[in-house]
Amino acid sequence: MFWHRWQLAAVLLVLIVFPWEANAQELSISLGEDGSLSARTIQLFALITVLSLAPGLAIMVTCFPFIVTVLSILRQAIGLQQSPPNMLIVSLALFLTYFVMEPVFVAAWTDGIVPLNNEEIEIEVAFQRVLAPFRVFMASRLDPETYFAMAELRPDTIGTSPTPDAPLSVLVPSFLLSEVSRAFQIGFLIFLPFLIIDLVVAAVLMSMGMMMVPPVIVSLPFKLAFFVIADGWGLIASSLVRSYF
Repeated sequence: MFWHRWQLAAVLLVLIVFPWEANAQELSISLGEDGSLSARTIQLFALITVLSLAPGLAIMVTCFPFIVTVLSILRQAIGLQQSPPNMLIVSLALFLTYFVMEPVFVAAWTDGIVPLNNEEIEIEVAFQRVLAPFRVFMASRLDPETYFAMAELRPDTIGTSPTPDAPLSVLVPSFLLSEVSRAFQIGFLIFLPFLIIDLVVAAVLMSMGMMMVPPVIVSLPFKLAFFVIADGWGLIASSLVRSYF
């Protein structure tokens, strides 16, 4: 009974999205006990599923995790909680990601999507060609120790090296862990100058006997002035981009 209701809901969805008169020749749906959905309807559901997973896939195989983590740590180091807002940090990280990943996107589009649209290759071959530039990118940023630690958890991948041909089930999490670890290392270096300013301000306030004044409130203008004078945003953005070239 539940299966028949699900089939009926699927049919109604297809009828709403696509006019029945224009697509009746492309759909073949049976609601009997041995009912089945046509290949085109299955492709429609598969496309909707892939589109819903696209943001997560983009995060996993690009430099976005590294950049957004560094920018978030920078905001915490300055002492600001909501400025810049999360939307601005994510937008900046996305555009920097596009700047870094553009050659990879172009290679994936040229080698995989264009031949598929021209019906020169099958979808399985196109999928592998699209993944190839991302595999090369991830393999170039891997920490070998992290990769081998993940490979040891999979008996069928023991002894494999961190190359573009490594299994995606090991390559992707190793890449993500390596990027986050590298982002925390850079975050430590970013924190140091702001920590020194906090310590100096706290020592001055204590020597003046101003125990009730929060040092964070007093040091915030000095940290903002230091960051602006040093052209902090330009230095951080250029350093993040250069780390990939």
